[in-house]
Amino acid sequence: MHVLPTQPGVRVNLAELIEMRHRVREVQLFSTPARRSPLIGLHHSKLRGRGVDFDQVRVYQAGDDVRTIDWRVTARTQEPHTKLFHEERERPIYILVEQSQRLFFGSGLMFKSVLAAQAASLIGWAALGHNDRIGGLVFGDQEHHEIRPRRSKQSLLQLLNRLARANQALSSDAQANRDSFGLALRRAREVLRPGSLVIVLCDERTLGDSSEQQLILLARHTDLLLLPLSDPLDHALPAAGLLRFAERGAQLELDTHNADLRQAYRAQGEARQARWQRLAQKLGVPLLPLSTQTEMIEQLRDHLNAQRPRKHS
Repeated sequence: MHVLPTQPGVRVNLAELIEMRHRVREVQLFSTPARRSPLIGLHHSKLRGRGVDFDQVRVYQAGDDVRTIDWRVTARTQEPHTKLFHEERERPIYILVEQSQRLFFGSGLMFKSVLAAQAASLIGWAALGHNDRIGGLVFGDQEHHEIRPRRSKQSLLQLLNRLARANQALSSDAQANRDSFGLALRRAREVLRPGSLVIVLCDERTLGDSSEQQLILLARHTDLLLLPLSDPLDHALPAAGLLRFAERGAQLELDTHNADLRQAYRAQGEARQARWQRLAQKLGVPLLPLSTQTEMIEQLRDHLNAQRPRKHS
């Protein structure tokens, strides 16, 4: 068996996924009081009562709302004190991330499996910093691991640990399960409550009739953010002469100088991209495809800039 070197871009470990928390500020995934994310429509807070939860009491400062003065503490201390509140966000964020044999490939900066893990980690840290409930499901060819959404760093670390372990277990000899995506989506429909935000990170090639139907059903009760992953070689074959492929005893030869073959291959790749675009438009959900060719955060920034409403002059 050919063993790939454990080099950056081929496999990822838990320490690297934890380090992604330092890159959250580089891209505006969720809104802050100072800045609104283009994805704001996906992430409205479900607020209780007054729309806020009591946080703490502190000494009254000029400019504070007099209606929030805590008169009991003020009377006891003989100094004006005010109550502070924070928004209570009830929406769970569920990160559905693939780590299957078909992702264990890359001709760009990294393998697709590493790209999926890094993007899931970045989104997880951004959501945690936004005071959200974080959970998810890591699915591969033969098994899946689920973390129920909770508002805690521990929950996110459990998800990232599962993600790193699944990533390190990948090999080119694994037996692919073509319906693993559909099974994962069915599981998400079973456990998620209405109003959840589901982040889907999967191979661009996983979208079939069954999984598309599952996404349509899931979108009825949850909000979706679709991030299909691809590699340049998914969309175009280089004119590199005769290429030989081998997998579990089967062999295939392709003459990449054949223009008809390259055109048919390119057409297949374009059809997959178009199918994702049609689905996103039908469901009215954001589509943020990611490629191994370009740095991940740079791609996310470009997508979010494209989502921003244009100002009319």
